[in-house]
Amino acid sequence: MRRMSDITKSSSEQLAKLAAELFVCLRFCTRIPIPRLDFEPPPKDASIAAAAPMLPVAGAIIGVAAAIVLCFFAKLGLPTSLAVLIAIASLMVLTGGLHEDGLADCADALGGATSEQRLAIMKDSRVGTFGSLALVISVIARVMSVAILADHSLGLAAAVLISAAASSRSFALLPLYILPPARSEGLGATTHPRQRDLLVIGIATVLISLVPIFAGADLPRIFIALILSAGAAYGTTSLARHLIGGQTGDVAGATQQIAELTTYLVFTAWL
Repeated sequence: MRRMSDITKSSSEQLAKLAAELFVCLRFCTRIPIPRLDFEPPPKDASIAAAAPMLPVAGAIIGVAAAIVLCFFAKLGLPTSLAVLIAIASLMVLTGGLHEDGLADCADALGGATSEQRLAIMKDSRVGTFGSLALVISVIARVMSVAILADHSLGLAAAVLISAAASSRSFALLPLYILPPARSEGLGATTHPRQRDLLVIGIATVLISLVPIFAGADLPRIFIALILSAGAAYGTTSLARHLIGGQTGDVAGATQQIAELTTYLVFTAWL
C-alpha cells in the first residue's frame, strides 16, 4: 500500500514538473498571460533551457491555435488564401513576432562587413531593407504554401501547421546547442540547453511530426520534411558561425522561421 502511495506521489510530482516546464515554454514563446501556479519552481529556476524538453509540446499548442483559426475562417466561407493569411497572422500575434524579429535582425546583419558590425546591426531595434524583404518573402511564402495545402486538403494544412510549429521550435535549439554565444549578454548567452534533454526533445519532435498522418500524409513525406528542416536549421546555424562566430537569440529565431517554412514547402512540393 505504501509502495503504491509512493508511486502515485512520484507520478504526481513528475506531471507537475512537466506542466511547470510547459508553462515556462508557453510564457517564453507566446504573449499568453499565464499566471504562476503554486507548484512551479521560483522564477530564477524556471529557465527556458531547463524547460527545453517541453518546447515541442508548446510549439504544437501554438500550431493548434493557428489550425483552429484556419479551419474556423475556412468553414466560415472565406477564400482559402484569406483564411490562411489570418491563420499565419494569428501565429505572429500569439508569439508577439518573436521569431520574425530574429529573422529580420539576422537578414539585416548580412549588410555588415565584420562580425562586430553584424552584431551591432542585430542589436539595433530598427528594421532595415534586408530585414523588411526577408519578412515579406517569408510571410508570402508561408501563406502561399499553406494555402496550396489547404486547397488540396484543409485537414492536411491544419496538421502541417501543428507539426511545423513543433518541429521548428525544436530545431531553433540547434544553434544554442552547437555554437558558443556571440556576445556576453542576451538570450544566446544565458540559454544553455542540457545535452541530456536531446533524446527527449527528439522523440517528442518526431511523435508530434507524425500528426499529418491522420490527415492523409505518408511517412516518407513526413521524414523528408523533418530531414530537410533539420538541414535548413543546420545551414542557418553554420551561416551564423561564419558571419558572427556564434549564436544569439536572433539566430535561434531565424532558425525557427526557416525550419518552419521548409516544412511547409516540402509538403506543398509533394502534392
